[in-house]
Amino acid sequence: MRSRNVLVVSAITASLLSGLWLRPKQPQAAAEAVVSKQAVTKPGGKSPVLLPAQASQPKTKDGRQYPLVPADPAELATLLAAVEQALRDPATAAEALPDLGHQQQVIYRVLSTDQPRSQQVVDALPPRWRSVAERHLAARREFVRMSRGRGPTMLPAWRIIQPEPAAKLLSYYRKAEAATGIEWEVLAAVNLVETGMGRIDGISVANAQGPMQFLPTTWAEPGIGAGNIRDPHDAIQAAARYLVRRGGLQDIRRGLWGYNNSDYYGRAVLLYASLMKENPAAYTGLYHWEIHFNAAAGDLWLPVGYNQPQRITVEQHLQANPASRSPNG
Repeated sequence: MRSRNVLVVSAITASLLSGLWLRPKQPQAAAEAVVSKQAVTKPGGKSPVLLPAQASQPKTKDGRQYPLVPADPAELATLLAAVEQALRDPATAAEALPDLGHQQQVIYRVLSTDQPRSQQVVDALPPRWRSVAERHLAARREFVRMSRGRGPTMLPAWRIIQPEPAAKLLSYYRKAEAATGIEWEVLAAVNLVETGMGRIDGISVANAQGPMQFLPTTWAEPGIGAGNIRDPHDAIQAAARYLVRRGGLQDIRRGLWGYNNSDYYGRAVLLYASLMKENPAAYTGLYHWEIHFNAAAGDLWLPVGYNQPQRITVEQHLQANPASRSPNG
């Protein structure tokens, strides 16, 4: 769809394409005692998942906090296994899923830049979760390889919005698969890495637009765009048609190369897709991933409600939104 290697940054790519060459410092959570824990309760009398929290952490306007990542590999492996299980458990309360998904995401963000620690965590996981963790880490590291230079000191002119409900997006992916043969898991993974499944409402530096990041010229090609480039349903259907046109039915890797001219991109998309193919319930966690941006000042969380019509300095943003700063290093 475009001949650039830098996408509009998303829930994943926002941080990965913006300077993840830095090795994380020892997490603050290791130095400051965890004075409280947030219980993610589940109906039916099952044991809750306890997410680490600190009373001193700042909160967003809606009362949420940046997830903490335990420093101890064994403790972290226990937490990660519990989170992975809860995200796939149909008995998990719906209101618990956003924090569980965000916790999952931040764990992999932190571990992806620390090879020795990540290996310790993977080794400590129960066998059923090792391949899952390895694929998450491998996908993120593909994007790390795409990054160049120092993280920016300015934040983008974006609006971060609530995506359409997970079930509705899933129906769009499945409809596109039925119409074109492009697997729904691939379309979901593309939507994830492009705009966090529609959370980023903004235009890239290359003028790509909408939840599947189409260039207007590509959208206008006969047989590709139909309807509204910014509408999730229309954009997902168009993305499937475009992948077909670029050879995706014969070789999905070739189709993804046409979507973004990078082997790193294609490998990462297919790793995320493989998680959903193996267990469709993996979609739940990915759907709840938030928007992060790796700036010169570190990893920043841009929650729903972030709204900047013009670029803003990181310093200005953090003065007004201290909860955006990572407590993990």
